[in-house]
Parts: sequence; structure tokens; C-alpha cells
Amino acid sequence: LAMTYNGANSSTRQAMASALGFDGMGDDAVNVGYQQLIESLLSVDVDVSLNIGDSVWIRSTFAPAVNAEFTDALSNYYRSDIYSRAFDASTVDEVNSWVSEETNGKIDRILDSIDSNNVMFLINAIYFKGGWVDEFDAALTQQADFTAADGSTVKVDMMRRDGDYSYFGDDAVQVARLPYGRDKIAMYVFLPAEGVSLESFVEGLTSDGLDAYFSKLSSAELELQLPKLKLEYGKVDLKDALTALGMGVAFDRGSADFSGIADVRPERLYIAFVDHKAVVEVNEKGTEAAAATNVGISLTSVPMRTPFVVDRPYAFVIRDDRSGTILFAGLIADPTIQTSP
Repeated sequence: LAMTYNGANSSTRQAMASALGFDGMGDDAVNVGYQQLIESLLSVDVDVSLNIGDSVWIRSTFAPAVNAEFTDALSNYYRSDIYSRAFDASTVDEVNSWVSEETNGKIDRILDSIDSNNVMFLINAIYFKGGWVDEFDAALTQQADFTAADGSTVKVDMMRRDGDYSYFGDDAVQVARLPYGRDKIAMYVFLPAEGVSLESFVEGLTSDGLDAYFSKLSSAELELQLPKLKLEYGKVDLKDALTALGMGVAFDRGSADFSGIADVRPERLYIAFVDHKAVVEVNEKGTEAAAATNVGISLTSVPMRTPFVVDRPYAFVIRDDRSGTILFAGLIADPTIQTSP
């Protein structure tokens, strides 16, 4: 979406800036910030695998109309690959092949078909694989009960480890930090107190609230129990969520202004969809995760230990602690459900 923002003008640009947290930032500040962030993330820890890929796919008949300044910015600041293609069946295969390669095969399909009005796809892919600083002993993993969000009880493979972790707990939530590699990237597990629903906890959580939890963590001996997890979050269109954040004008074919991409007056460019797909696997050795997002542009036309037992719905984030960037986030209502629609 930051790449797409480069082509937005007037009220569309203002709405995207507000929704994406770019208010008050100069035209170059967003791009320079992302350029520095990408460079930082790719070098954050030699003991974890982290890949970030960006690409722009342009219908060949539309390519001559695209502003060179737009594609140059994406190449220079986001290391984006630029492709001009026929937008036929072979293009679908090529896009999916690119995503699969960038995510180490974890996501093999982000695009099913191409509509005749689609003229551009802006795609971001991220892949992460990190081993725990302190691995779980697989011999201690055993079946345990997990109370799902609907109140039912399911059996999960519960990993166990006693040890020192960064931790915070109050009447509303317990938070534990599980580091990877050289302790620069970590998973944070948020376990709402019994009687506090995951939904209500997350609804009241803000960016500042997250930072407050991170700052309150301190060393503690935990009896940690965490379910193994293998989840594929099926492709979902983020249009409704982004519209709720105030970005609806970008999806409005009658008022969207992406003239920074190409001036096609009297016609307009607009965002047709923002498809997102993610895969997360958590086991005794660590975590492997991948995500892909496709923005489709269309043309009209032994010491005392604190129990931390994750046996009910919880939230997690995987965070680069050096930059504060959240790489992945998820809500787990039932760890036994491997595919989410």
C-alpha cells in the first residue's frame, strides 16, 4: 500500500495517509522511511531467515501511459521489480511463481485470474524463519485441552518449557516474549485473562497500548505452555477493513485519484482489491511464516515460576525489536483449525 500511495493525489492521498499513519510526513519521508526499514530488516539477524520482496506487474498495453517517476520511485526505494506483461493466463502463473519463490514455497498462489479491467498489480511478499533462542524439548510435548473461542474444548499438541522470559501480567492479560536467533526478533504472546474475550481485548488495543506492554516486560521464571500451530489464512480482501479506516475513496471508481500512476482522464484508476494471504507454523524449534499482499489497480472501463498456560484464545505478534516493526500478527481462536477462510 505504501507503493500504491506514491500514485495517489488529492483526497485519495489524504485518506490513504490518514489510514496508513502517514499524516504529517513529507512526500519523500514515507519512501525514505520504508527504504531504511527494508535495509534494516534484511540485516537484522544473521541467525534468522527474513526476505522481503516487492514487484509491480503492468498490463503491456497500459505500460506506455505509466509515469516513469512512479515506477522509478518503487524501484529505488522499495527494490521493486517492474514487469510489463500481456495479462493473460501465463501472467497469472508467473505472478504466482514469483510469490512462491519469494516466500520459499509457503504461499504458492495469490492470483487466480485477471479481470479485463485490471491494469496493474503491486505485490509484497515476506518470508520469515527463526529458531527459538531456547528451543522446546519435543519429548515434553503432549496432548492438552484448549478452550476455543466458541467455548468448545479441543485437543492440541502443547509444548512445554520452564525458563526465564520477559514477562508482564495484570488482571486483564499476560504477555510473554519468546526470542529468536540472536534475540533481536521475538514473538510476543498475549493471553487475555480468563473471562476476558480475545475479541474485546484486541478491540481495546492500540499502537500506544502495544508499546506500553512492550515497555512493562521484565525478567520472570515461567512455566510456559504453548500450542503447536500450523495455520494457513486463506486469501482475504482487505477492502472492507481499509474502508473502515477511512480509505474508501481509493476504492471508489467514481472519485479515486491515482493520477500519479498515470493520467488517464476522463477515465480513472482505482483500487479494485487488496488480497492478503498468510501462513504461520509454530513448533518446538521455532517459527516459519510467510505473507503476500496483492493490490489490484483497475481502470473503469525450579524457582517460583509463573504459569503461562496458553490453553484459551490468544494473540501474537512477531516483532523486530530494533525498529519496532511488527512483521506478523495473528489471533488464534482454535489452534486445531489449520485453514482459515
